[in-house]
Amino acid sequence: MEPSRTETPVDQPPGAEAAWNHVKGLLCRLSVEIPIQHFNVRQLLDLAPGAILDTHYEEGSHVPVIVNGQLIARGEFDVVEEALAIRLTELVS
Repeated sequence: MEPSRTETPVDQPPGAEAAWNHVKGLLCRLSVEIPIQHFNVRQLLDLAPGAILDTHYEEGSHVPVIVNGQLIARGEFDVVEEALAIRLTELVS
C-alpha cells in the first residue's frame, strides 16, 4: 500500500522546501504502538494463531504513531476501502 500524502499546506519559511529535497527519498520506519498493560512472558509463550489480545483501548482511542523511535503523532484506527488505516488526530511538537 502506497503511503498517503497530506494535502494540507504547512506554513514554512521561504526556501525551506528546497532545503529538504535531498533527504525526502530516505526511508523511515513508521510504526503504531498499541500498549498492552500487564502483558507477561507466560502470555507471550501462550501466543498462537487466532489468539486475541485485549488492548483495553476503546473505539476512537488515540494510539501513538512513531517514526524511527520518536513519537511524532497520535491517531485513531479507521477503515479505508476495507484496509485498516490510521487517521492522524494530533501532531506532537
